[in-house]
Amino acid sequence: MNRASVENLLTEIEILKTIRHPNIVELKDFQWDGDHIYLIMEFCAGGDLSRFIRTRRALPETVARVFLQQLACALKFLHDRNISHLDLKPQNILLSAPESPQLKLADFGFAQYMSPWDEKHVLRGSPLYMAPEMVCRQHYDARADLWSVGVILYEALFGKPPFASRSFAELEEKIRSDRAVELPSWPQLSLECRDLLAQLLERDPRKRISFECFFAHPFVDMEHIPGPESLGKATDLVVEAVRKDQEGDAKAAFSLYRKALEYFVPALHYESDARRKEAIRAKVRQYISRAEELKVLVTSSNKNLLEKGNPARELLKEMAKDKPRLCAALEVASAAIAKVRAGGAAAGGGGGGGGVAEPAGRRRELLHAEVSASPGTPGCPPGLAPEALCPRSLPTRSRP
Repeated sequence: MNRASVENLLTEIEILKTIRHPNIVELKDFQWDGDHIYLIMEFCAGGDLSRFIRTRRALPETVARVFLQQLACALKFLHDRNISHLDLKPQNILLSAPESPQLKLADFGFAQYMSPWDEKHVLRGSPLYMAPEMVCRQHYDARADLWSVGVILYEALFGKPPFASRSFAELEEKIRSDRAVELPSWPQLSLECRDLLAQLLERDPRKRISFECFFAHPFVDMEHIPGPESLGKATDLVVEAVRKDQEGDAKAAFSLYRKALEYFVPALHYESDARRKEAIRAKVRQYISRAEELKVLVTSSNKNLLEKGNPARELLKEMAKDKPRLCAALEVASAAIAKVRAGGAAAGGGGGGGGVAEPAGRRRELLHAEVSASPGTPGCPPGLAPEALCPRSLPTRSRP
């Protein structure tokens, strides 16, 4: 080993000795003699992410998202300790087992402790996954890892990295280009997924998504990543849902059941004990059934308002009680309509002057846009089937 290789190895040992995280491969021990250094690592029987993608050609968005969430957990752990990996690629991401694998970030030979103000210009990492500022030998910082995350996510979804090339010269030319990275139209992806990809694969590191925004992005959704606290959060919400249900507040109960289910799903993924997992599933089936009943009640309540002949504006106000933006828009619209009517009456009665009323069609467009921008009536999470779900002793639902 030359001096640089020795330094990389010592850096890897130093970093791995200090970190313990379920999504980072663990260094169990290390030994040395006159000729060799032995690293005893955690065994990962599932191979690496590169092979996992290659054998499937591409991954469904739901599967890619689970791996991205686990990678985000590992990166947040490192980011909180000012550690940058600097060689993120599918080959350095190991899988714990062939079935139900857990992602494990490995190979810290290039990793560095980097403060936010640190900037390097040394070429590190694998060119195919390397940030443009690194390939162009410009100053770079920890945001280089976020570009690599974007390339990994792109490859997982589309089956190949965005700059697949036959030679390094061709690769370098593509990376040095000023053209924005184009996302294939197929397979179809959610808007949240495409938005995150576009922000990760931003060539200018100053415009690239920050770590804070990455961790908070709705596609990453770290709040609902499977973990030991998932079941506790779900249980707290469902206890409150049952209370509201007993009080006859169908709308609030329905909303709380829905939020609880968003935590029960990751709780199921996290739970490893088969008996406890089945107990969670059984309770969740009850909660889903009750949530569906409440959804019908809430929908029927809104329908009754219509059948009673309530004016459209009053109906909208009733449906928008917990939507501040929509309420505000309705107030503005009401005031505007009143003003227009007053102006129209003055113009008609006085025979001149008045003011120009905004066309009714334009008012409808503005109101429709505001309604569309507001959160809709809550519903059960998409794809939430009983057999996909996942406690200890959980409260029994109460039927009014």
